[in-house]
Amino acid sequence: MLKLYYHPLSTFTRRVLITLIEKAIPHELIPVDMAAREHNQPTYRALNPYGRVPTLVEDDFVLYESTAILNYLEAIHPSPPLAPADPRGRALVDMHMKLCDLELTRQTGTIIFPKRFLPEQRWNLAEMARAKVEIEQHLEILESSLAGREYLVAEMYSLAEVCYTPFVQFLPLMEIVPPPAVGAWAERILNRPSAVRTCPSH
Repeated sequence: MLKLYYHPLSTFTRRVLITLIEKAIPHELIPVDMAAREHNQPTYRALNPYGRVPTLVEDDFVLYESTAILNYLEAIHPSPPLAPADPRGRALVDMHMKLCDLELTRQTGTIIFPKRFLPEQRWNLAEMARAKVEIEQHLEILESSLAGREYLVAEMYSLAEVCYTPFVQFLPLMEIVPPPAVGAWAERILNRPSAVRTCPSH
């Protein structure tokens, strides 16, 4: 059985949990207590030398990067599909997954980590403001990709949406009002049962 080392508040873990639910893949969840520094213990570092979550283990096979894990799950459990079957459609999904990581994840973390876990006097307001501008610019580009469409690729819910879900969750916390097509899309993907089941407690 697949084992997933995870933390319930991890945005990157949430991507994997959503995919496991969408595909109804049997798995064992193993919590990693970040507050107790379990991610820095030698036993965990032997699995994931970066000391982050998630980490997927299947027998002696280990993966510790979320998009690689998603692609692996799609490969070994292709039904129900979370990517088009044709090479161009799959490439577009990969492109949007990469763009999410490049243009949204770091910037979102810059804003939401302090807002979720640090006292206000420790916030770097200038850095947070820069990140907000970058996110807003990305969402404007995303708006053109979503104009007149329900999903990013091939009119199907895909791994692209899975990648974005944990981050668009925090648009209100970041005080970002998305453009209309992005806003409707974000609401659509956040209302999926897999997203509701994995919604963080704070």
